[in-house]
Amino acid sequence: MKHWKSLLAATCMAALSAGSAMAEGSVVIGSTGVPRHFNGAIQSGIFTFMPSSNIYASPLRYSDSWEPEPYVAESWETSEDGLTVTLKLRDDVTFHDGEPLTSADVKFSIETIKANHPFKTMLAPVASVDTPDDTTVVIHLDHPHPALLLAMSPVLMPILPEHVYGPENGDIQQNPANLKPIGAGPFKLEEYKQGEYYKMVKNEDFFIEGKPILDEVYVQIFPDTNSLMLALERGDLDMVPFVSSPRELKRLSGNSDLVVDSDLGQAIGPINWLAYNTRKAPLDDVRVRKAINYAIDRDFILKALLQGQAPVAPGPIVPGSPLANAGVENYDLDLDKANALLDEAGLAPGADGLRFTITADTTAANEEMGRNVLEYMKSQLRKVGIGVELRIAPDFPTWAGRISSHDFDVTMDQVFNWGDPVIGVNRTYMSSNIREGVIWSNTQQYSNAKVDELLEKAALETDQEKRKALYDEFQEIVVDESPIYFINVIPYATVYKKGLAGVPDGIWGAVSPMDDLHWAE
Repeated sequence: MKHWKSLLAATCMAALSAGSAMAEGSVVIGSTGVPRHFNGAIQSGIFTFMPSSNIYASPLRYSDSWEPEPYVAESWETSEDGLTVTLKLRDDVTFHDGEPLTSADVKFSIETIKANHPFKTMLAPVASVDTPDDTTVVIHLDHPHPALLLAMSPVLMPILPEHVYGPENGDIQQNPANLKPIGAGPFKLEEYKQGEYYKMVKNEDFFIEGKPILDEVYVQIFPDTNSLMLALERGDLDMVPFVSSPRELKRLSGNSDLVVDSDLGQAIGPINWLAYNTRKAPLDDVRVRKAINYAIDRDFILKALLQGQAPVAPGPIVPGSPLANAGVENYDLDLDKANALLDEAGLAPGADGLRFTITADTTAANEEMGRNVLEYMKSQLRKVGIGVELRIAPDFPTWAGRISSHDFDVTMDQVFNWGDPVIGVNRTYMSSNIREGVIWSNTQQYSNAKVDELLEKAALETDQEKRKALYDEFQEIVVDESPIYFINVIPYATVYKKGLAGVPDGIWGAVSPMDDLHWAE
């Protein structure tokens, strides 16, 4: 807690409270994430996206009903064949250094993101970008790309100033501006002490009149969740995003001074699931995978282990998405059906009562949604003759190395939708993405030609109803064939003091711009 105390002293924030004069223009946010840098154009992750979305502007924003809204682009048009998207930019946007933002900067940013961002499918269809004048951007596509507008959100398409990040300034991965960013967003980065805190201040020349409302946003970085929660409950912090621990959420919900908002960030779409290695016997038999599904009581996991704080995830697309299919098989607890499927698969119990034994992986850090769930599964699966041996990796690299090299039977995993299936869902199920050594690819080694076809068609379909029908069929097949047993949506709640208003509540939640954040009168 030394760093927290020193920060308060250094910034005269020791007396910060919702009623003080300083607090009216300031908010202190707590986090455990350390940004490697602030350039969301070349790096993913919520702890980079949160400051990036505030330091940089983007072409569009998105409403809480998944509709695109103007931001730097005041209008946009897609051609009838879906191969051209034209943006008309505002002419009054300047970067933090006073230089105007033009179409050349948008073109540079799109090309930079395509070349550097880890979400390779996000801008893959972009063939070229034209800039006929300073306020017009024409994006040419190899094929229709219905995910493109969503990819223009603040979290995914920060507009970089070419004069700061361009090739004449060296390799963008090593550009000093990644740590001292220049954007056109509502806040400027004033100070960063890596691993301790960063401070953003109001962009007085922001192009939206009257925004941002706050003068300052402090983000204090804590070494662990326990110290973060203690600071929040003491009242030292005004807001903590991305609270996902069911235990913490249950306790914080009883605090009369705090608001716990779990219905945020549907586009992030984080799902907690049990992944099967579909090429490893006996899990290569769909009957065995389905038997395991039927032997697990998901309601018990949700209500007891996760204390009712995490919504169910019935399939590969989170329920908050307009593309989700709520009608997939639910796999309600049925031990008789599980036993019958295992008998049908020819897996008779041995003298010890076990049909076979599998190894189940997770990490030491993943307690509530990992180890605890697997401990429950171990006892539950023994009821149908399946032995489970837990293998707890001491750290993320150890676990990732095992899973990405397909050295596993089953594993707990947490994977994000990232708004559109083209961006965050396809990677898990496309047979073309079965890759050695790459975590969060198709590590299940699942292959189904029909699924590949559906995902390829849906990635091109611009009619929303037809696209929904394609994804509905995809979800039905995947849930039926069970390369994954889907358990819960990770809650990612934002917890904040009563009196704080304008908390980002759109589909991107806390990784949205905070230009409306303020203390209520």
